[in-house]
Amino acid sequence: MNWMNVEETLRGAEAPLFWVGAFTVASLALWLLYRLLSGFRIWVLGNGQLLSPKLGKWAVVTGATDGIGKSYAEELARRGFSMMLISRSQDKLEDVARSLEDQYKVETRTIAVDFGRSDIYDKIEAGLTGLEIGVLVNNVGVSYTYPEYYLQIPQLDNFITNMINVNVTSVCQMTRLVLPRMVERSKGVVLNISSASGMYPLPLLTVYSSTKAFVDFFSRGLQEEYRRQGIIIQSVLPFFVATKMTRIRKPTLDKPTPERYVAAELATVGLQGQTNGYFPHAVMGWLTTKLVPCNLVILFGARMNRLQRTGYLQRKKLREQRNGDQLQEQVNGDKLREQRNGDSLKND
Repeated sequence: MNWMNVEETLRGAEAPLFWVGAFTVASLALWLLYRLLSGFRIWVLGNGQLLSPKLGKWAVVTGATDGIGKSYAEELARRGFSMMLISRSQDKLEDVARSLEDQYKVETRTIAVDFGRSDIYDKIEAGLTGLEIGVLVNNVGVSYTYPEYYLQIPQLDNFITNMINVNVTSVCQMTRLVLPRMVERSKGVVLNISSASGMYPLPLLTVYSSTKAFVDFFSRGLQEEYRRQGIIIQSVLPFFVATKMTRIRKPTLDKPTPERYVAAELATVGLQGQTNGYFPHAVMGWLTTKLVPCNLVILFGARMNRLQRTGYLQRKKLREQRNGDQLQEQVNGDKLREQRNGDSLKND
C-alpha cells in the first residue's frame, strides 16, 4: 500500500518537474542565444560610424605621445577629428602632431604639461577654450617601475602623490573641463582608460591597481548620471598590450599592438559601458571574474608579481655589480697609468 502511494505521488510530480526542467532549459538556451547575438553585435558588427566629427570637431587625448594614447590619436585623426594632444614632452608632441597633419591632413594643437603636478589645469583649460570637443580620451597613466611591497617602494611619499595625480586627478579634472560643453550640446564621448588590474586587487602593484579601480567606478557612475543627456562615458580595462609601459616587445594574440587594440576598442563605444576592449581580453576578463574565484586570482597575481620582483632585483644587482667592477677596473687602470708615468719621470 505504501509503495502504491509513493508511485502515485511520483506520477503526480512528473508534470510539474517536466515543466520546471523545460523552463530551465529554455531559459538557458535563450540566455546563450542572447549572449551570442550580443557578442556578434559587439565584436563583429561594432558601432559603425558612431565616432565621427559629428560629435564635435575636436578630440582630446592625454598621454598622446606613446603607446595606446598615440594609437588613439592616430585612429581618431584617421576618422577626421582635429586633434588636441596633451602630454609631458613638447618635442614628442610636435613629432606626433606633424605626423598626424602629414598623414591625415587634420588640424592639431598641443599642450605640454606634467600630469604629476596638480597646478596644470588652468593652462589646459585655457588651451581648450573655444574648442568643440566631441571625444575625450583620458589615457595618461603611470605604473610601478617593478612590482614591490607597499612599504618598500622607493620614495614612497612622492610615489603616492605622483600616481594619484596622474592616474586619478587627471581623469577627474579633464572630465570637469570637457564634460560641461558636451552636456550643453547633448553629445560627446569620454573614454577613461582604466586597466584589467582594476578589476580585482593586484598585490605588489596595489596602488596602481587601486587607482585603476577608481577610474572604473568613476566612469560607470558618471555614465549613469549623464547617459540620459546623450553622453557616452566608457570604462576601458585592457589586459596586457605591447607598449613601452608593459615592456612587451613582441605582440601576440592576447598581447596586441596598440593599433590593433585601439581599433577593436573603438568598435565597442556605445555598446558597452565597461569593456575590456578586445575580444581575447574580454574572454580573459570573463574567465577571471565569472569562473575563477577572486581569491585565487589575487593569489595568482601576487605569485606572478613576486617572481617579477625577484627577477628585477636580481638583474639590478647584477647591473650594479658589473658597474662596480667596471669602475674598479677604471680606477685600477688609472693607478697603473699614474705608476707608469711616475716610473717614466724617474727614468728621465
